[in-house]
Amino acid sequence: MPAFAPGPWLNTPPLAREQLRGQVLLIDFWDYTCINCLRTLPYMRAWHARYADKGLTIIGIHAPEFKFAHDRQQLEMAAAEFGLDYPILLDNAYENWHRFATRAWPTKVLVDADGYIRYRRQGEGYYAETERAIQELLRLRDPAATLPALMPPLRPEDRSGAVCYPSTPELHTGFATGLFGGLLGNPEGYVLETPMLYRLPPREAWQTGSFYVDGFWQAHPEYIAFAGQDNGYLELPFAAVGVNAVLSPTGDEVALRLGLMPAQERRVLLKQDRRWLHPGIAGQDVQIDEYGISFVNVTRPRLYELVRNPDFGEHQLQLIFQATGLAVYSFTFTTCVREGRGARGE
Repeated sequence: MPAFAPGPWLNTPPLAREQLRGQVLLIDFWDYTCINCLRTLPYMRAWHARYADKGLTIIGIHAPEFKFAHDRQQLEMAAAEFGLDYPILLDNAYENWHRFATRAWPTKVLVDADGYIRYRRQGEGYYAETERAIQELLRLRDPAATLPALMPPLRPEDRSGAVCYPSTPELHTGFATGLFGGLLGNPEGYVLETPMLYRLPPREAWQTGSFYVDGFWQAHPEYIAFAGQDNGYLELPFAAVGVNAVLSPTGDEVALRLGLMPAQERRVLLKQDRRWLHPGIAGQDVQIDEYGISFVNVTRPRLYELVRNPDFGEHQLQLIFQATGLAVYSFTFTTCVREGRGARGE
């Protein structure tokens, strides 16, 4: 295994490769706004609880997808929210990412007690396979180790028999999307770094894989922000089970770094297929007021779960922005349903 590149650490003094000899290491490359990463965290917490006293050390290496996630304070809040008390190294310059030849979030790397990389897994899933590999390396370290039976899946959609559908791919909203998908579908296209009045094209022209805006909006490399005084609309046709969005009260990097969040409430109203969300499909970050209006209150830059449908399907999500400066960075989609449920809920 390569040596760790220097960087700030959470939950521990700085760690070096040499002092970890004799431990089995599970290194997790992740980002706190990445839905695929977040879905693996319950397993990371469980493995930490099961095996920390048996010779396993988990180290999270946080490689930020967006600039706001370089901020230590944002990561500290995320780690507390997700209950992560194992060591975390901030890899803001991607030095560790490159040293370990990482290509995707999340990536799990297992290192044996002699310091050799023995296992690598990209993406979600394969939890039993990964835990089995952990146990094999712990037994190599200590043949007399007493280890528990492998954990059952922690979510219904992780169990055998669950169905996963091809969905709308991850969609980034900024004009410098790099390798990520994403396309502003308005015929005006991106107007860089200046507010622009957009009007929605006819609905029959909408396509999944694109998003559409109405009102004054300002495009930036990583995000698009509402720049008007009245309501701004973002329309998102999609095919999936659920929808998540990375939202921020502001895209201003200085304000985010200094923790200067806007004082007033920053709401985004939500409709699916022209109707307010009801509790059966509302994501965990959605609130519903006494009038049945569904919304998320954007308090800090992070991933928000907007929609959690029971089945896969094609829908249209409308986000109504009510505060100037509210920023949206990306949309991600969940695709799997538990065993016994199909696209029409059979």
